[in-house]
Amino acid sequence: MSETRSDGELLRAVAADADRRAFEELYRRYAPWLRARLRGRCADLGVVDDVVQETFLAVWRGKARYREEGDVAGWLWRIGSRRLVDALRGDGARGRLRQALARLGHRDEASAEERVLAGVEHGDLAGALVRLSPELRAVLQATVIDGLTTREAAVLLGIPPGTVKTRAMRARKQLREALA
Repeated sequence: MSETRSDGELLRAVAADADRRAFEELYRRYAPWLRARLRGRCADLGVVDDVVQETFLAVWRGKARYREEGDVAGWLWRIGSRRLVDALRGDGARGRLRQALARLGHRDEASAEERVLAGVEHGDLAGALVRLSPELRAVLQATVIDGLTTREAAVLLGIPPGTVKTRAMRARKQLREALA
């Protein structure tokens, strides 16, 4: 039985040797997770599948370089979330995004991020976050948790960049007041 390689070893093998087996192992390890995470942002399965493929193609072609600064999942999420924003910028993307967000806004089950944000282990912060309006929480999630720029968050949320900035400022103010 062969020894399981670390994520770093797999990425080095892909980058240095174009090791197809290493790439396939990395894909099997992270594609389902990335697909599930992107589904939380976009209801269009075709777009999600395209973004997952584009993310891993960027890794295979060496357009995305892992610098061993953090975990591989976070690195792949940053690539994938930015590619999703790019995909949603296409023709009709704003309409598709609004529909997807509307469906997400009416779902019964909380996302993993929402459960973590509201988790008991975060104490007062969790309570303060729960009391924020959904619009303010969505901006915080996009900009803080997902690490998107203001412009990327604006495309993802279907609102102007100025509104993202205003909502982020309001959310920070409300959190400061709640935690003071």
